[in-house]
Amino acid sequence: MALRWTVGVSVFPLLVVVAACVPQDGTPKAASTVSPAPAQQSGASVAAPASTTPAPATKTTTDLTAPRPALGTAAYRCGSNGTITIQNLGTSLRVVGADGSTEEFAASPANQNSRYQEAVTHDAIVIDGREALVMKKGSTPQTCTR
Repeated sequence: MALRWTVGVSVFPLLVVVAACVPQDGTPKAASTVSPAPAQQSGASVAAPASTTPAPATKTTTDLTAPRPALGTAAYRCGSNGTITIQNLGTSLRVVGADGSTEEFAASPANQNSRYQEAVTHDAIVIDGREALVMKKGSTPQTCTR
């Protein structure tokens, strides 16, 4: 019983202090600023310290649903076969071939970001730094570089 009373008496004041420090309207409180003491001047009046009025708060909002077409897009040169463009869509890749054809490759397995496989043809791409190993069914694997 004494332990419960001791904890209650010591925790309750801390909660009151924390609640007093947290703004109730969701806006941050201005930090208190301390101006340095002005230097003593001989025979002249001391200048008044500069105003420490806080600047108005601004709120930055980022729209994560807005399309960002250039994000995660890279061109890879595949030797004499031309250039492919790979766009990283997070859990998948969109690959535009040298001939303009587009394929979607899903992460395989789904929890990683370097191996991708196309569901229908079982073509695959492995991304390793500045290289992409492109494996097409019935063809020799080809290394493409950025």
